[in-house]
Amino acid sequence: MLTREYPPEVYGGAGVHVDFLVRELRRLVDVEVHCFGAPREGAVAYRPPEGLAGANAALQTIGVDLEMADALSGCDVLHSHTWYANAAGVLGGLLHGVPHVLTAHSLEPQRPWKVEQLGGGYRVSSWAERTAYREADAIIAVSKGMKSDVLAVYPFVDPDKVHVVYNGIDTGLYQPDHETDVLERYGIDPDRPSVIFVGRITRQKGVAHLLAAARSFVPEAQLVLCAGMPDTPEIGAETAAAVESLRETRSGVMWIEQMLPRNEVVQLLTAATVFVCPSVYEPLGIVNLEAMACGTAVVASAVGGIPEVVEDGVTGRLVPYTATYPEGFEAGLAEAVNELITSPGLAAEMGREGRARAVREFAWDAVARRTVEVYGSLL
Repeated sequence: MLTREYPPEVYGGAGVHVDFLVRELRRLVDVEVHCFGAPREGAVAYRPPEGLAGANAALQTIGVDLEMADALSGCDVLHSHTWYANAAGVLGGLLHGVPHVLTAHSLEPQRPWKVEQLGGGYRVSSWAERTAYREADAIIAVSKGMKSDVLAVYPFVDPDKVHVVYNGIDTGLYQPDHETDVLERYGIDPDRPSVIFVGRITRQKGVAHLLAAARSFVPEAQLVLCAGMPDTPEIGAETAAAVESLRETRSGVMWIEQMLPRNEVVQLLTAATVFVCPSVYEPLGIVNLEAMACGTAVVASAVGGIPEVVEDGVTGRLVPYTATYPEGFEAGLAEAVNELITSPGLAAEMGREGRARAVREFAWDAVARRTVEVYGSLL
């Protein structure tokens, strides 16, 4: 398993995916994890080569990939996640003569805002990803929408090589927690309805749209932002300014700027009346599953694979997103949120339906079995 993120260094959905997938896969096959970062138990970790200490971040990534590829002898299958580790999969597969599987969590050409973060490195990351998709022996898409995106962005890919295996959720770890100690720690009123966002501060996650929509939330709604790790200082500063401006117009705006432990996130999700996912691009959106598993209604943008997770009118509301008319999207978010805030019985029923759907259709053991089937098809 080749990945940038692996516990305890997990900051996004791909890292959560790898964490839980590896746990389940180890019940079925021998798994060796190679990841980026500091040494840790259960994985082989790599830091950028010292000679690239001052290089562009994308070149540092390629340096790690080269060291990973060199260390992969003895494996039967290589499985990489995101462009950060894709090059290790390509080179390792060629070097050691074994098949390479990659999981499509996102696509660089659909995230042009990353040029703000990587500069010229964005062209490097795009090259690494494009090469991996061209060379991969199999591609796992985390939703049907993701498969469609892969075939549209990389038309050279053989459709028969792309297998849809949904993301999963551990509904034992993510289940309703009705305690209030975490709420009290962060100053959240448990007796007041709340709207929550959990995610990184990046263009993709649509935080700016949420903050604009929040100006039209009904006054009784609290807004809880669990939002950290901005892609760039500029995006962080923009978000800080927008939060301060919003606080001038309404009470109950809480911004928790660090990435919280899972148990704290679970309690915050459980307490929320509504979870909002305002992403402008989302291959699946595992955080929607996390909220659903905690019994919370979801309001989300109808992009990518989200409509395959959130059932409109049953587990939440889907809001159309159009890049050319952001004001309409923001108004739609506010309308959907306000409907659920002012109809707590409906929100609670959607939360119950969401929990049932997560348990029924997105278990990790099924994800692992399907993944092993993909491996077996190549051997």
